[in-house]
Amino acid sequence: MGDYAKALGAKLRGIRQQQGLSLHGVEQKSGGRWKAVVVGSYERGDRAVTVQKLAELADFYGVPVVELLPEGRVPSGAEPATKIVINLERLQQLPAEKVGPLARYAATIQSQRGDYNGKVLSIRTEDLRSLAIIYDMTPGELTEQLIEWGVLPPEARPSKED
Repeated sequence: MGDYAKALGAKLRGIRQQQGLSLHGVEQKSGGRWKAVVVGSYERGDRAVTVQKLAELADFYGVPVVELLPEGRVPSGAEPATKIVINLERLQQLPAEKVGPLARYAATIQSQRGDYNGKVLSIRTEDLRSLAIIYDMTPGELTEQLIEWGVLPPEARPSKED
């Protein structure tokens, strides 16, 4: 098996361990649905897991399938902005009921960095993903919303060349 299978296996193992389950614990908790030897072979990357089995395993663990996938490309439609530079001046002009969570998040980052230039703030893709959860949107949807508000420039849209 290749690197992807091993990375997928590491994610599976990590989720199982976070839940405090041994391989035999998975077998017991699943009532024999998931055999310890099979789950172990998935985790080692020795055995290919089908999409259907992966979805069932995610359901068993109570996590979204995406949590079991190794780092890599974000599915289309959920792609984060390529360059995330928030216009803080524009942010301050918008109603607090719209941008409250973003404004608090930006203020916290500024405080942590000791960065008070007040014009722009660069954030990481992970920050955008966290904000998307707060706004109950995908990162792509939040990017579009921030562009609409004028907080991000239109060129912040992810490219569609993929």
